[in-house]
Amino acid sequence: MNVHLAYGEGLLPVELPEDRTTVIEPSHLPGLPDEKTAVLDALRRPIGAKPLRELIKPTDRVCVLFTDLTRATPNDRLIPWMLEYLADVPRENITLLNQLGTHRPNTPAELERMLTPGVVKRYRVLNHEPENPGAHVPLGTMRDGSPAMINRHAVAADLRIVTGFIEPHLFAGFSGGPKGIIPGVAALETVMSNHGAKNIGHPRASFGITEGNPLWEELRDVALRAGPSFLLNVSLNNHRDITGVFAGDLLEAHKVGIESVRKSAMQRVKAPFEIVVTTNSGYPLDLNLYQGVKGMSAAARIVAEGGVIILACECREGVPPGSPLDKLLHETRGPEEILAMLATPGLVRPEQWQAQIQALIQRKATVLVYSSLADDVIRGAHLTPCRDIGAAVRQRLQQLGPDARVAVLPQGPLTIPYLG
Repeated sequence: MNVHLAYGEGLLPVELPEDRTTVIEPSHLPGLPDEKTAVLDALRRPIGAKPLRELIKPTDRVCVLFTDLTRATPNDRLIPWMLEYLADVPRENITLLNQLGTHRPNTPAELERMLTPGVVKRYRVLNHEPENPGAHVPLGTMRDGSPAMINRHAVAADLRIVTGFIEPHLFAGFSGGPKGIIPGVAALETVMSNHGAKNIGHPRASFGITEGNPLWEELRDVALRAGPSFLLNVSLNNHRDITGVFAGDLLEAHKVGIESVRKSAMQRVKAPFEIVVTTNSGYPLDLNLYQGVKGMSAAARIVAEGGVIILACECREGVPPGSPLDKLLHETRGPEEILAMLATPGLVRPEQWQAQIQALIQRKATVLVYSSLADDVIRGAHLTPCRDIGAAVRQRLQQLGPDARVAVLPQGPLTIPYLG
């Protein structure tokens, strides 16, 4: 059988044995027939809040938080439609702030592509600065006692409009909602506190879980300290069509969106698979290997102990090279050394959470990576290069015998497979 994997900005065809392969995808939802009308209606009739226009006084300062280049949010539609709805608000009172988290700043050309040139020309558009101490103000402390630092533009606003899209998340349960504030526009040290080894290693810090997840609950608590926030989140299908719009109260609207996404994303399987082929849902989430851990994590939920995960992740931006994750991986000799290092009391490293999750997955399964990266780059990340997914699957099946089975997640972490 020929399976098409989401890869880069296209699809990667892979030939797999039909009698031994199970394809697992989200339940397909059609795109809304009129996306713009649906968005405007949601702003007029929000969940748990007054209509957006009624929340903004003529003199109010508004900060619109939008997702960065690594997210599939249709910013080029959502943001212009929302700003059109807010045409009565003076432009000088509106700041658009990029939810970079700990990612690199987006270039002017990227911002124009994401938001449209017209929006960038008419409004103040800023990149978040996670490593600039002067860019943040304290909002109390984190659970470990470190300061909870949030971007000063977001905190100074009278109203924050948090935009984004909801998808399963490997340790926060689901994306969207309060994640737009933290880690979206939080200081690096604040993100590192929340994403520390203890939280990442908690059994409830996983796909599909928010309540009782200490990592997500801390995100929620800190986000609420920023002041009034209005949510505009959407759900998407694999064609990047909008399938649902969830606007209103930061938590209430997000909860409704979560349950909608859960119904389509959660897919039950009866038993683990010896081989799981996965992706990182294509561009833009497969820009780099840092993001690729999400696809590995989805596969790890249903791979058998000692099994094989094969990740198709384009990685056009590398690991990225020279990033904190790249440095951490090159300082260690393998997964066990990474976990031992991160277990050292008081040791905190930027982007350690991705290395920790990767190492935990590798305790369970061997991970192969099909990408645009050179083999030595993949090996330097303690992973195994793969140049032909179909051939790698056939070879492993021959070794395992006739009862071995293959699962494929063509959309990677947009699916939450679970055993049951």
